[in-house]
This record gives sequence, C-alpha cells and structure tokens, in this order.
Amino acid sequence: MGSSIFAVFLPLALALVMFGLGLTLTVDDFARVLRYPKAAAIALVCQIVVLPLLCLGMVYLFGLTGALAVGMMLLAASPGGTSANLFSHVAGGDVALNITLTAINSVLAVFTMPVVVTLSLAAFLDDDSGIGLQPDKFLQVIAIVLIPVAIGMVVRRRFTAWAERMRRPVKITSIVVLVLVIVVAAISEFGTFTDNIGRLGAITLLLSILSLLIGYFVPRLFRVDARQSIASAMEIGIHNATLAIAVAVSVLEDETMAIPGAMYGIVMFGPAAVAAWLLARRSARAGADAGSEVRAAT
Repeated sequence: MGSSIFAVFLPLALALVMFGLGLTLTVDDFARVLRYPKAAAIALVCQIVVLPLLCLGMVYLFGLTGALAVGMMLLAASPGGTSANLFSHVAGGDVALNITLTAINSVLAVFTMPVVVTLSLAAFLDDDSGIGLQPDKFLQVIAIVLIPVAIGMVVRRRFTAWAERMRRPVKITSIVVLVLVIVVAAISEFGTFTDNIGRLGAITLLLSILSLLIGYFVPRLFRVDARQSIASAMEIGIHNATLAIAVAVSVLEDETMAIPGAMYGIVMFGPAAVAAWLLARRSARAGADAGSEVRAAT
C-alpha cells in the first residue's frame, strides 16, 4: 500500500465517517450543553487539557521520540470516536450527553489539534512550522472534519426519516472504515510498526485505560451523577483513531505518525468493553439497591 493510496483513500474514508456523524446530530445537540454545564465543562477540560498533558508524560516515560511521539500527541488531541455512544448505551450512560460532547469536541478539535501538533512538532522534530501556523493545513483539518459533519447535519434536517434509517448502517460502516484504515496504516509502515509494537502496544493500552478512568472518576470527584460520568468516560476514553491517522497522513504527510493511531485502534476496544461491562453491573446494582429502598419505605 503506497502513499498514493493513502492520499486518496484516507480523506474519503474519514469524510464518510464524519458525514455519518453529522447524520446523527442536530443543532439542539450543541445547545444541549446548557442543560449539562458542569458535566460538559469537566469532560471537555479532561479531553482538551488533561489528556494531552498526561500523554506528554507517557511519551517521555516510554521513551518515544520523533514522529512516533508526535503521533501519540495527535492521538491524545483527537476527539471522541463514534463508538463512544454505543459503549455508553451499553454501560448505562447518558447517551444524550455523549452526543453533545461528540458534537462540541468535533468542532473544538479543529482548533485544539493544530495547537497540540504544532507544539509537538517543535518539541520532538525541531519543526517550528507546524500545521497551526500554516493556513492551508488548518483549512485541510476543517475540510476533513467539519464540512462532512455539516453536510450530514443538513441532510438529516431535510431527510430526517432517511437519516434515522441510516443510523445502524453508519455505525457499521464506521467500524469497517476504522479496521481498513488500521490495516492500511500498519502495512504502509510495517517495519516501524513491528519494531515498536511492544512500546506502542503498552503506551496506547495505558492511554486507553487511563482515559476511561479519568473520564469517569474526575466527574464523580466533582459530584457529577453516575450516568453523566459514564458518558464522560466513554467520550474521553474512546478516541477517534480514524481522524488521528487521516490527519497524520493527509495533513502532516507522515505515515509514521499514523502508527500510534493504528495501534490504539487495535487495543482500545478491550478496555472500553471491560469498562462498559463493569459500569453496567455497577448501574444495575445501584438500580436494584434504589428499588429495595423504595420497597422498604413503602
């Protein structure tokens, strides 16, 4: 798989995924943040500030350098993935909050990702240009993230019934696209992938686990209710690996930077599934205990 295939396939694949995301969103999803101000604010701070700082520490801890280090920072700066809503539903989370966070994160990522990548390029590759300082690169990020989402929202508004029918196919397509993108990324840089599989497997697995833990326990620390904390955990704990890989290859034009995203795409579903199972059991026990208290009171 050569760079020419990447150049054509990845932007189209990501555009399809983001268009599918747009089909699930409405303007009300953005406005709904006013109903959950504390939960949304805490989740966004964790996503935009805490995770990149955490990832930076992990990059130094695991001794990653150069393009691989930038790729990890790019992954940490990526918004939540489209699978977050599904895992949140399984775990008993507030899916409406998930949708709101996904909508807000997708917009904010257009501005926050270039900042993180610019600083990472300067720190790990001695590159002071960065995508944050190049208008054409910034416009590319907008083109592959926001425009497909906006088109999807317009289509949903005009053809609501069709958009509702497409929910399940869109989710399946997003998973298929992620798998294909991971395979292409791994094959294109197979040597780098295999040479660093131990370190990358460990750091991406740890990032996945810590993202889920931070996403749940930080909101709980600030007395956010359990369902909203579950939604936060899934939104923060499941990054958009497809976006990270596409930005690395199509915008930064460096396939090595896509390798951390590819590895993360392989390992992230394990911790997410375990977390969803544990949180679902916790929610079920809490519901049973509440029911018992009501019956006892009556």
